[in-house]
Amino acid sequence: MFSYSLERDTESCTMARKGVASRMFSMALLLGIIASIPRSVDSIGVCYGMSGSDLPPASTVISMYKSNGIKAVRLYCPDKAALKALGGTGIRVLVGAPNDVLSNLTDKKAATSWVHDNIQAYPSVSFGYVAVGNEVAGKAADNIVPAMKNVHSALDKAGLGHIKVTTSVSQAIVVFNGPSGANFTKEAKKFMGPVLKFLKRTGAPLMANIYPYLTYAYNRAGMNVSYALFTSPETVVKDGKYNYQNLFDASVDAFYEAMRKLDVSGVPVVVSETGWPSAEGKDATLENAKIYNQNLINHIRSGTPRHPSPIKTYLFSMFNENQKDKGVEQNWGLFYPNMKPVYKITLLGTTASSPAAAPALAPAPAPDSLEEC
Repeated sequence: MFSYSLERDTESCTMARKGVASRMFSMALLLGIIASIPRSVDSIGVCYGMSGSDLPPASTVISMYKSNGIKAVRLYCPDKAALKALGGTGIRVLVGAPNDVLSNLTDKKAATSWVHDNIQAYPSVSFGYVAVGNEVAGKAADNIVPAMKNVHSALDKAGLGHIKVTTSVSQAIVVFNGPSGANFTKEAKKFMGPVLKFLKRTGAPLMANIYPYLTYAYNRAGMNVSYALFTSPETVVKDGKYNYQNLFDASVDAFYEAMRKLDVSGVPVVVSETGWPSAEGKDATLENAKIYNQNLINHIRSGTPRHPSPIKTYLFSMFNENQKDKGVEQNWGLFYPNMKPVYKITLLGTTASSPAAAPALAPAPAPDSLEEC
């Protein structure tokens, strides 16, 4: 299997809030940036990364979500300013309990306190999910299930049992050529079994960060970019009775098949990050970023060959972020920090079957998540 990694930076909620909060922005820029968005698009959310020194204040950012009809947001930590701005908006929130608090949450009292301070304290926020940890690896992965159990119990006792507790994992933990051959890595099997049993028992989804771009960038010699961009006109991978025209579908179904190998079914996959960079990388262009994200939006309602139902998906990311490593990592945003669009897309997806693409070299055990508190 291939391996691929990108350096990533970390941030605290306090650090994330520094920037140009005092700048006054024209509200005209907030309107119509993503064209013609109907109010019924529920499968697409956008990740609100905060690794930037020049980002708008949270209140302005959430106004952008509202004016552009974005129905769901991923926060990587319970940022107070963002949660305050989200109150009463009806925007569905996936909030992270970041990796640096994971060990604390294995203590029941600490988990109760975390839920009180970061969930109960915002009764007008429409929380949908708490992601306990993001791409946790190594010994720290032993803390995922105890922490999830404690957060789940604290939510339940607070009368908030409708909020699902999950964790977000990297595509790197699944290796495959065709989806039917997918397996979790040896290391991942140690923690994914208990994780999946918890998710099955509580009716929560598995969150997965899936990046066809990163797999393609590592395997350019053996893969046509059309397979990653949803633009190939025919089947690229025939996997038994299933035909795959794009790498995104193959990656999602690989997770389902890897779960099946652990005798777990009925746990839905939510794509907690995906996107395409617009600069500073191999085939990272404005045009390709627009093509990928627009085709993704148009496609997710139809699901995958093995699971033909809408796929809840979060685009990465709202902004280009200048505090990430220089190069491709700074160029995943839909907007520049001045709120101008990097390129225009519409969330008005059409009901269309996905086009196809190139030879299916396995999606590389991918990189670390591009964002973390």
